[in-house]
Amino acid sequence: DKILIPLTPCRSPIAQRALPHRRRCMQRGALMMMLSALAFSVMTVLVKLAGERLPSQELVVARAIVSLVLSWSLLRRAGVSPWGRDKRWLWIRGALGFAGLSCVYGAVTHLPLAEATILQYLYPAITALLAGVFLGEAISRRIIAATAASLAGVLLVARPTLLFGGVAPPLDPFWVGIAMSGAACSAAAYVVVRKLSQSGENPLVIVFYFPLVTIPLALPTMLPNFVWPEGTEWLLLLGIGVATQIGQVSLTRGLAVLPAAQGTALSYLQVALAIIWGAVVFGEIPDALALAGGALIVGSAFWLARSKPAAS
Repeated sequence: DKILIPLTPCRSPIAQRALPHRRRCMQRGALMMMLSALAFSVMTVLVKLAGERLPSQELVVARAIVSLVLSWSLLRRAGVSPWGRDKRWLWIRGALGFAGLSCVYGAVTHLPLAEATILQYLYPAITALLAGVFLGEAISRRIIAATAASLAGVLLVARPTLLFGGVAPPLDPFWVGIAMSGAACSAAAYVVVRKLSQSGENPLVIVFYFPLVTIPLALPTMLPNFVWPEGTEWLLLLGIGVATQIGQVSLTRGLAVLPAAQGTALSYLQVALAIIWGAVVFGEIPDALALAGGALIVGSAFWLARSKPAAS
């Protein structure tokens, strides 16, 4: 979730006229995007560590509680009513966010970290397709080609036995499907966010409804399998919420300064970090097929990010 922020010194008219100052602002924006990628990658590491004993839905609730408190404080500080105007679509956005987050956390805890992160990057192509269907945005040849390349990348990452035989051990198809479902739910949530933004809904309200809806939806799935956290697990749960908030704030500040294509390209650093964390922390080394599939998926997402907006 991206939170809009007021005009920053780097975006002021004076700064726009001062080339050296603008260059420093661009450098600061790039650092913010890299910090965001680092924070989100740390979050996935903490989720995987905590998920070794704690159910993934418990992690979803913990993250939502931290996000709810922070979102409420931002709304109070801005003097904005938290309840919004289009409550139906706000609840739909929250439900999609809950489903996507549940799938992503489940995939991270059951799949190698790099592969789970790579599969999440299916969302740009799915978002473009859904925006074409539901918002009337044009579906270009670039979108179709990027979607086809992304699906080919999924086959390389998942390595189904039917296609690859014994060349490489396949990933669990159930959790690959869960990871893809998470990307699809995330994409649908982004389309709803776009719809709400176009109708003038306050961005802080849109962000607030994510944890507001997630907590009551997640509790029934969490309570039957609840495991009381012990020792350092409390720190892991807190770290998940803090890392997520750092990632969101850094992402917002970075995109406030950098062009969208450049900022998005830097966000793909998270995939490289996931490969490093997976190897160092969990001893997971992606094979050549997974790396090739990741290149197709991330490359397609980057290609879409650099395209010019098509007319509706």
